[in-house]
Amino acid sequence: FYELPITSRTSDPYVKFKLGGKEIFRSKTISKNLNPVWEERISILIEHLREQLYIKVFDYDFGLQDDFMGSAFLDLNSLEQNRPVDVTLSLKDPHYPDQDLGTILLTMLLIPKEHQISKTSNVRLSDLHKKAQLWRGIVSITLIEGCGLKAMDPNGLSDPYVKFRLGHQKYKSKIMSKTLNPKWREQFDLHLYEERGGIIDITVWDRDAGKKDDFIGRCQVDLSILSKEHTHRLELPLEEGEGHLILLVTLTASAAVSISDFSMNALEDLKERKEILKRYNLMQMFQNIKDVGFLQVKVIRAEGLMAADVTGKSDPFCVIELNNDRLLTHTIYKNLNPEWNKIFTFNIKDIHSVLEVTVYDEDRDRSADFLGKVVIPLLYIQNGEQKAYVLKNKQLTGPTKGVIYLEMDVIFNAVKASIQTLMPKEQKYIEEENRLSKQLLLRNFMRVKHCVMVIINAAYFINGCFEWESPPRSLAAFVLFLIVTWNFELYMIPLVLLLLLVWNYLLVISGKDNQPHDTLVEDMLEDEEEEDDRDDKDSEKKGFMNKLYAIQEVCISVQNILDEVASLGERIKNQETQYWGRNLKKFLEKTA
Repeated sequence: FYELPITSRTSDPYVKFKLGGKEIFRSKTISKNLNPVWEERISILIEHLREQLYIKVFDYDFGLQDDFMGSAFLDLNSLEQNRPVDVTLSLKDPHYPDQDLGTILLTMLLIPKEHQISKTSNVRLSDLHKKAQLWRGIVSITLIEGCGLKAMDPNGLSDPYVKFRLGHQKYKSKIMSKTLNPKWREQFDLHLYEERGGIIDITVWDRDAGKKDDFIGRCQVDLSILSKEHTHRLELPLEEGEGHLILLVTLTASAAVSISDFSMNALEDLKERKEILKRYNLMQMFQNIKDVGFLQVKVIRAEGLMAADVTGKSDPFCVIELNNDRLLTHTIYKNLNPEWNKIFTFNIKDIHSVLEVTVYDEDRDRSADFLGKVVIPLLYIQNGEQKAYVLKNKQLTGPTKGVIYLEMDVIFNAVKASIQTLMPKEQKYIEEENRLSKQLLLRNFMRVKHCVMVIINAAYFINGCFEWESPPRSLAAFVLFLIVTWNFELYMIPLVLLLLLVWNYLLVISGKDNQPHDTLVEDMLEDEEEEDDRDDKDSEKKGFMNKLYAIQEVCISVQNILDEVASLGERIKNQETQYWGRNLKKFLEKTA
């Protein structure tokens, strides 16, 4: 809380905290307020109590240098341990120490690090992780259509669009031109932060070019009365207007994801590690079949990042994604070599998923700038090894500036993972709409062709044995057939898999199966451009365009089917070559 003198002008204040000469936190900006209330909570790791916390208040000016509004120092030695204390600091200008610039109110709690460590020994780390969970679930909304909307234009029609709001999250639908019965068919997702639910505010507007849009009506959705893991079809009449909206709303519980500092490392706690290993051992293969494994990611630091600001610096933060789980680090301001030192944990539902780590530059008044990205398949992770990954562009087709240092650990149940291999991959809640791409269509076709050619080559191999194209090979196959026939028992059926493992092992040691995983990932990703905004364009050839769209939809369907078929084949191949082949190699190395 910050108080300015009555004579001061209107300001847009924000606060910076510095410790040891480094900026450690910057608050949000409160617009046009002389008595702002931030209500923000931060945790700071302090090495020495003799350091002073430096607090500076600025007035944000768009396009100009922010105005200094006062500063204060807090002596950390003056705080009492394990007791919340309200501290009021007078803001001063070092050049004019007698001038009163207001006050700032803080609530401080000093906790000894030893106390924190001993506390974690009594409290389960998994429980602490759950308390740090970022959201409780996902609200998946499908905006189907509107019926009987009010006419707002002179032609007796409207150009309606819909706005959704849940807390600070917003979504705006596309605009449907000249209709009172729009069919949007749009799907989007909002994050649910409260277990008890929330209220989604929905407003319908008529787009008017060149002037203020007209209000058509409003309605609300109370999420607290909706059951989870079930799709609800809602017909919502519009208040203050005419007609109604038809929605599909689904509440999906979030997986157990968390974020913590290095001091809260589940795998370094022996008791916690044993429990995690026990949870995913082979004896638990039929319990909670969808809980395949556990992933821990240490985001350590980045070096040599791209400068996104005019000052030659960046304000980098990381976004870590695994399917529908999305976690973020804090922002390191004005730094091209940030150190985050954060640990993220995820529950694995599909061992064939990829971990996406994206670095952005924070901008207060616009969307974050992209700095670089890495994509890491879970099957390629080497446990406990700190690695430097070169950041790539959005399409993963080439490197960008900078590297990021990560350390990862994967623990999973191989039987559960094998079962999930044959299941459809998890649909991502937040993803771009599928678009027709000649490159992607050709790429998916080649992927399917590669999977089919494996089967065809196997058939040619067997046929060649029967036709004695290679007498030594046919003779060996004949002798093997006789041995198997004379000695075959039902319990030997699983040994057939051993032959495939041996074959893959020979490929690995011969270097014929050493394609880098980055190339595999790049081949599976589409090189797309950003979607253009076509809201204001009208088509005069609707009949022709509808036919063109129909053809495009068919092509997209074929493209997606090829992708699903290729993904299934590659999932089976990767499961065999990466996990089972790697374990066989380790076993043979130990017995050698």
